[in-house]
Amino acid sequence: MTDVTDGVLHTLFHSEQGGHEQVVLCQDRASGLKAVIAIHSTALGPALGGTRFYPYATEEEAVADALNLARGMSYKNAMAGLDHGGGKAVIIGDPERIKTEELLLAYGRFVASLGGRYVTACDVGTYVADMDVVARACSWTTGRSPENGGAGDSSVLTAYGVFQGMRASAQHLWGDPTLRGRKVGVAGVGKVGYYLVGHLLKDGAEVVITDVRPDAVRRVTDEHPEVTVAADTDSLIRTEGLDIYAPCALGGALNDDSVPVLTAKVVCGAANNQLAHPGVEKDLADRRILYAPDYVVNAGGVIQVADELHGFDFDRCRAKAAKIFDTTLAIFARAKEDGIPPAAAADRIAEQRMAEARAGARPTEV
Repeated sequence: MTDVTDGVLHTLFHSEQGGHEQVVLCQDRASGLKAVIAIHSTALGPALGGTRFYPYATEEEAVADALNLARGMSYKNAMAGLDHGGGKAVIIGDPERIKTEELLLAYGRFVASLGGRYVTACDVGTYVADMDVVARACSWTTGRSPENGGAGDSSVLTAYGVFQGMRASAQHLWGDPTLRGRKVGVAGVGKVGYYLVGHLLKDGAEVVITDVRPDAVRRVTDEHPEVTVAADTDSLIRTEGLDIYAPCALGGALNDDSVPVLTAKVVCGAANNQLAHPGVEKDLADRRILYAPDYVVNAGGVIQVADELHGFDFDRCRAKAAKIFDTTLAIFARAKEDGIPPAAAADRIAEQRMAEARAGARPTEV
């Protein structure tokens, strides 16, 4: 018998990282689709989360990522004050090679088969145009283009929310919510990071960037020649005088290798699942590095796509995303009061909201 004590089923049913309501494995041989849809919780409402299209090394890695991302969306949506639970989907494969209209339509049919328990949107490897295709097969699709009744690129408000989280971090640590004169390092400037750089420069920050794609770096430096470029993320996090580090690419940026050499006093970025494993939040606290929980500060995008379900209004969404400033400050205050890292404080607040909803009570306002 195969030992599955460290496998997906054990994670799903027995570990603290599990507890998911439903996991769906999807396959359409005609189009080449292989996908995983994970629904972590519907306590607060239908699960909402994006679709990641990525060339995972193994199917097990894809399932594990879907589980982790879906769980993160439950906490993100709870802290954003949305009437949505958490879910996530991953499509296995290189989007540059296998993404086709037929594959996206097949994926849309699988999402539709869940009858509204899961609402999908964009994530790494998927774009507004892709959601327009998916929406042809599934009405539970957000992140569509304005021409197709959608809200467009959610990266805009994601970046705005991260900026608000940075302002709150500055207020908490330095007593002033401005980034003027602060040196901020942004790792990943393809989507959210690109817009974040604009906010930072407008506020008077000194910005250092890096990205594995030269064209993404060039796009920023062509528009903002005053921006400094680091060779890679390892060089960026070691930059002398760095005040804030903003991981805006894939997860796991805060790990046993990066935290000991990080020069920044604050970590606040858009990437999901920045903490590589439990305990990293304590390592940050031990080094007196203030961590703004990722799923709190990067919630601007999900606020935007959730609003699309009710008739999108950008100003309404921007006002709600601006409240990320207050939410982040409230988390720092709770962390200080309870004597725990901010990540643990955010988890407690989110878990309280979900528990109240499951018990039939009105969830506490964030």
